[in-house]
Amino acid sequence: MSDLEAVPNPVVHSCQILDPGVGVERIEIISEELRRGRQLGYSRAKIVDADHPARVLALIEGQGVSIGVPPEGLERMEANPLEIADSPDLPPLWQVFGARLRQDGYWALPELSVDVASPDAALHIGPQFVTLETAARHGAAETAGTDRLHGVSSHVMFVARGKAGPFRVEPEAIAGAAGNVAVRVKMYDEGAGDRLTTAGSYLFAPAD
Repeated sequence: MSDLEAVPNPVVHSCQILDPGVGVERIEIISEELRRGRQLGYSRAKIVDADHPARVLALIEGQGVSIGVPPEGLERMEANPLEIADSPDLPPLWQVFGARLRQDGYWALPELSVDVASPDAALHIGPQFVTLETAARHGAAETAGTDRLHGVSSHVMFVARGKAGPFRVEPEAIAGAAGNVAVRVKMYDEGAGDRLTTAGSYLFAPAD
């Protein structure tokens, strides 16, 4: 759903990785709308190597819901392309969003601020994705005894909007066959009575 048509809120997001993308310099996301109802919308996408589109890197499916009507007079904003070259000097994304590994052993985001909030004053999905995956990777590495892992798939359900914070992530790592590790995660809004906001699962495999 376009922000000009509705105030969208994610419900379910899933991703299956076919190719870790070694050597890929640019990606392209090819989106496809599957169905749009009065409030619910369904879509899917392929992530491909922009220079070699036949090389498919990942498949994505999503479901979203409209939680309101955008204000009158809202106009499309002009895109301002921003290119940032990858570098060892860049901080990890979890650090950019203010996440940290606390002394109690949990990864967490700080109290809600404008830096990590969506337009409807709730925790944005970007910081959630990054922090959930970071906590999952940490739990997988501890279980596998190595951080030489790569992601295979993820499935995330947005249960409730995060309105206060801090936001704590609780992982549950499960060892599988052939060195695979699955990690289930839950994110809680500690400032809102420890309300569950997000739940997900991640699958990791040994890196070559």
